[in-house]
Amino acid sequence: MKRYFITGLLIWVPIGLTAWVLKFLISTMDQSLLLLPDKFQPEVLLGMKVYGVGTILTLLVVFITGIMTANIIGQKLLVFWEGVLWRIPVVKSIYWSIKQVSDTIFSDKGEAFRKALLVQYPREGAWTIAFLTGQPGGDVANHLKGDYISVYVPTTPNPTSGFFLMMPKDDVIELDMSVDEALKYIISMGVVSPNGNNKTLINEIDSDKK
Repeated sequence: MKRYFITGLLIWVPIGLTAWVLKFLISTMDQSLLLLPDKFQPEVLLGMKVYGVGTILTLLVVFITGIMTANIIGQKLLVFWEGVLWRIPVVKSIYWSIKQVSDTIFSDKGEAFRKALLVQYPREGAWTIAFLTGQPGGDVANHLKGDYISVYVPTTPNPTSGFFLMMPKDDVIELDMSVDEALKYIISMGVVSPNGNNKTLINEIDSDKK
């Protein structure tokens, strides 16, 4: 009976978590509907609440923004908007810090989060997966002797939190593994092997039965 219960969990837990994540994302993006006047709300026009309309609106706004900023007029508007934010004391620090990070991560020319590394952490002899984020800069680089790189060590199973480290380049190993494969390996706590050769728990249960 235990075997059947575990097998059922292996089927329903991924489905349930996937549905929960999708519901969270859709509910969050549906908040964009609050920007519309009450008379244009889908619930008023259709007489019922429709999930996903705000998601479509959010994606459409992002897409249109990308089109607008791709031309000269859009670039001038963006420069004007950033100039306004630059004059607000607290806002400018937050905005420009986030912008620098996002530009580094999403830029096609950047190397941040495009290489998976194997590093020794939290002590020598203990290995974990990290991601290259760049090189130390500013006055920090003046105090580091040798060739150093900046790495991000994510936590398991939530890779959105982690640790920022500056390590000697010779102390890290570059992995022949995509970032997606590395993230799956981290989130699964090492259960899902990047090479795909690991047996799933269901197969192991079936083998034990035989």
